[in-house]
Amino acid sequence: MSNISIRPTTVADMDEVMAVFEQARRFMRQNGNYRQWTGGYPTRAILEEDISSGSSFVCIDECGVIVGTFCFRYGIAPESTYRTIYDGAWLNDKPYGVIHRVASSGRAGGIFSCCLAWCLHYVDNIRIDTHRDNRVMQDLLLRHGFARCGIIYLANGDERIAFQKELSE
Repeated sequence: MSNISIRPTTVADMDEVMAVFEQARRFMRQNGNYRQWTGGYPTRAILEEDISSGSSFVCIDECGVIVGTFCFRYGIAPESTYRTIYDGAWLNDKPYGVIHRVASSGRAGGIFSCCLAWCLHYVDNIRIDTHRDNRVMQDLLLRHGFARCGIIYLANGDERIAFQKELSE
């Protein structure tokens, strides 16, 4: 969606972003994903940490309304949960960016496409993971040229399917 702009999330955006996360949880449940983002995840504390580290971003429509959010990290130490991958392999060992916590308010289409295009301006090698029950995200990733690379485990032991996209040179 070409009328979407992206900017860093501010503390003043927190209530709106938490509402976007709540809508994303409802969407997940409506689409058969009952086990991801439970227990109030992502919490305000996680969002505050993402904002303070400069890794939280919001998607803004032409009216200035927040219609999506995501976390994007690059140019820092590799993601600790991505060090070991099972039942597969990463496409490469080059530096990469990581996208986490993509969420849409449901008021605008193409949020993931905008997020990905924006991230690819900063790095040409992106990794992302998603819950086994999140079929919508898995389909989005495959449609956008990500390869399913294997399984990773979060710090709490939860399994995630890992994907990677590298732009061709």
